[in-house]
Amino acid sequence: MLFPLLGWGLKPLLSPLVTPELYMGVLYLCALPATVQSSIAFVSLARGNVPAAVCSASASGLIGVFLTPALVGLLLDAHNTGNGLSTLDAIAKIFLQLLVPFIAGQIMRRWISTWIDAHKAKLKFVDQGSILLVVYTAFSAAIIEGLWPSVPLSALAGLVVVCSVILTLALVLTRYTARRLGFGKEDEIAVVFCGSKKSLATGVPMAKVLFAGGSIGAILLPIMLFHQIQLMVCAVLAQRYTRLNDGTNLNKNSAKSAADTR
Repeated sequence: MLFPLLGWGLKPLLSPLVTPELYMGVLYLCALPATVQSSIAFVSLARGNVPAAVCSASASGLIGVFLTPALVGLLLDAHNTGNGLSTLDAIAKIFLQLLVPFIAGQIMRRWISTWIDAHKAKLKFVDQGSILLVVYTAFSAAIIEGLWPSVPLSALAGLVVVCSVILTLALVLTRYTARRLGFGKEDEIAVVFCGSKKSLATGVPMAKVLFAGGSIGAILLPIMLFHQIQLMVCAVLAQRYTRLNDGTNLNKNSAKSAADTR
């Protein structure tokens, strides 16, 4: 619930920096679930609690199928999803597109998991390629619809500021909350990376359902930009956590060696 509160609470301060359509996209960004693959990758790189990251990011994706359409309706002050669909209809369509394939994959795992593991390197291109195609087609459609002529350069610069402010607050608040709750360093890393990310791969197909019949270019631009910013910032942050962990382990080993020598 942190992101929706940030997007809604900061609207009087941040919305003048962008166009109204772009801030609708910012609110949609705030309602999306966390990304799964990159969250787990960064937690692993930072030497955090990977099993917790897997559970957290996966749960966010599953809950988002049901919660995101409702949050979009609330944040955009609408009684439906903006295209004649009720919230329940939107949930049903998103469930069919995102959750049914996931459930089917889990059911089939007992029969295909050995073959999948044996061809993991090749299938990686199918996995990543499908996400690339989804994003590419959505962005291409936005360009054809005339996205750039409708977005002033000042609004684009303002959008960078808006995304950066929201991401910074999310990172600071998740880190502060994890420490206040007494979590260890590995759990803190999982909280920070899973609690501050947003899924582009989930956001694009959801937007096609929630905003079908209208131009979704301005809706998708904030999540596309936020996705790139979060990758760059979290890569630096993960390296910093790694150096801190290496330094801590080095100090512990040095202290142990000194104690053994004595």
